[in-house]
Amino acid sequence: MVASMLMTALATAAIPVGANAQQRGPAVSVGSNDLGGVVRSAEGPEAGVWVIAETTDTPTRYARIVVTDDRGRYLIPDLPKGNYQVWVRGYGLVDSAKVQASLGKTFDLTAVPAPTPAAAAQYYPPIYWFSLLSVPGKNEFPMEQVKSQGEWLNIVKSGACQSCHALGTPGTRTLSKRLGTFKDSADAWAERLLAGSASNFMARDITRLGTQRALELFGKWTDDIAAGELPFATPPRPQGIARNVVVTEWEWSDPTAYLHDEISTDRWNPSVNGKGKIYGSSEDSTDFMPVLDPAANTDSEVQIPVRDPNTPNVTTRPHGFSPSWGPNTIWNSQTITHNPMMDEKGRIWLTSQIRSPANPDWCKAGSTQPSAKAFPINVSNRNIAMYDPAAKTFTLLSTCFPTHHLAFSRDHDMLFFSAGVAGPGVLGWLDVKKFEQTGDEVQSQGWTPFVLDTSGDGKRGEYVEPDKPVEPGKDKRIAVNEYAVAVSPADGSVWGTVIGYPGALVRTTLGPNAIETALSEIYEPPLPGYGPRGGDIDADGVYWVALASGHVGSFDRRKCKVLNGPTATGKHCPEGWTLYQLPGPQMRDVKDAGSAEASYYVWIDWFNTFGLGRNVPIVMGNLNSSILALVDGKFVNFTVPYPMGFFPKNVDGRIDDAAAGWKGTGLWSTYGTRAMFHLEGGTANRPRAVRLQLRPDPLAH
Repeated sequence: MVASMLMTALATAAIPVGANAQQRGPAVSVGSNDLGGVVRSAEGPEAGVWVIAETTDTPTRYARIVVTDDRGRYLIPDLPKGNYQVWVRGYGLVDSAKVQASLGKTFDLTAVPAPTPAAAAQYYPPIYWFSLLSVPGKNEFPMEQVKSQGEWLNIVKSGACQSCHALGTPGTRTLSKRLGTFKDSADAWAERLLAGSASNFMARDITRLGTQRALELFGKWTDDIAAGELPFATPPRPQGIARNVVVTEWEWSDPTAYLHDEISTDRWNPSVNGKGKIYGSSEDSTDFMPVLDPAANTDSEVQIPVRDPNTPNVTTRPHGFSPSWGPNTIWNSQTITHNPMMDEKGRIWLTSQIRSPANPDWCKAGSTQPSAKAFPINVSNRNIAMYDPAAKTFTLLSTCFPTHHLAFSRDHDMLFFSAGVAGPGVLGWLDVKKFEQTGDEVQSQGWTPFVLDTSGDGKRGEYVEPDKPVEPGKDKRIAVNEYAVAVSPADGSVWGTVIGYPGALVRTTLGPNAIETALSEIYEPPLPGYGPRGGDIDADGVYWVALASGHVGSFDRRKCKVLNGPTATGKHCPEGWTLYQLPGPQMRDVKDAGSAEASYYVWIDWFNTFGLGRNVPIVMGNLNSSILALVDGKFVNFTVPYPMGFFPKNVDGRIDDAAAGWKGTGLWSTYGTRAMFHLEGGTANRPRAVRLQLRPDPLAH
């Protein structure tokens, strides 16, 4: 049924303002804790627009958002007691006045058509503004450090700039007068990139783009918009099954914080922690882990400790004047906690800095620790912190390998870690079972370099180093660092992404003694795909990855004609790849297939926690302000319209009550942008935890 509803929706054209102006339909059935009614404009019922109800009467700010059906009807179910402001938002409209509404009553609303195209465009997702950015033509390359247009786009998109925040939000498509007075907008952008606590990252990345040319293009972009240029494409209103979504939001953490990720349950058993609290990771911004209790609508925080009080703090990084915050340093963190994961006991495992980066001697050459003896490591930027909510205690573990993302094996005995953007080129792990039995962090961890079976004999043997050519009869080590990490439900192999241009996927099997027997395979995406960021593996062993080219790529290793041997060095299995173009316009000056979307991650719904079926890829629509579900080869776009600029780094799906139908399941995410203050609401914003649920129809209770 879902599939047929979806195909009908996808075949329907975008509904313009005033379309489907019909006779008033049957009355909406409104319960005592609901809000419902009909949305109309002067042209009749308004289909596919959002109705937003928000209250501050709950302990933390709370909002619930639904979409109108084809007759303009809406129903917002199960609201906590309180006084609500309610308003209408939609493409082709401007926001209606916020009105006070009482629960349990039918409440019709009046939509306000946008008086001008410029007024309408203020509500478009960032992708529609970002796609106006001029891009150097292919004939301008090579350019300084950048060899091709695709490599340039990869940096501007999810390879660097938009891995942190969206370009096209109100705070990025304009230049604040608080920056000062400049000769031109290129100079103003040079100053802007030195602003705030992330100045060293922005200054680093602009130098990768051909600095002066990039500054001129960004300056032209904001100049053109200031002069009245509008997006050349318009977003469609939600259609079909996308109208069935119920979005719930809670504020958590602080206005100066950003949330890299959240976790609600165990990846392998989504019933763990049902109806329980949600936990976030705040990376560079603060050492306090935000905690949301959605049942009580309360937020709190827990301070993450370090082992060494002299652990470096981000406050020592370069800092520039911010138009939003002035000269103040807004980030303060020693732990730089990146990513959380929950185990089968409901404990939270975090990639977190607990000490200075220099490794202890037992990690280095001369150590008897088995992995260090085989492949010593001198530096590690993050380690491990584990929080037990029941005991309210932290356990800190020092690792020789750096940690970034993390993933449990099916039995939870092993916990695998990626290194992130840079590192020593190893796959690291913690033997959780051994650590719990012995408490020995030194002997419970291990790591291995990535070694390809270029000899073709099916086993790991003597290998050549990354800077050496393949030799007959020998294997080859590759110097890569994985960004994402996932364990295959199909065979237990460990997969990860390698960011960059063109980037790659890496698959590793451990063998009987991983330090000596682990073998890896590497696969590069074929053009027009490039630029992997985050990915996940489905139940059949097919890997799905977000690509900076504006695609989601699926890679099915079973289709490969070659898996090992001297040619198996990355480009050997284009037949394993399928590319799906993401929604939204392509960059105006780019002729290659793709989208301007800069998706950050893909998560696979193994257990049908969202209601679209098992094994459905859920894609982060970072510039579309949405979650994108790929069903039967077509995307369904679930937009989060308020506050404008939803920027998810990932989702996870939880089952609170399997017997409760749609109300007992859902996806969890958070606003993951580093710059909440660039969004609607400015510096008053706090990050928001977000739950998306899919009901059978737009009026279902």
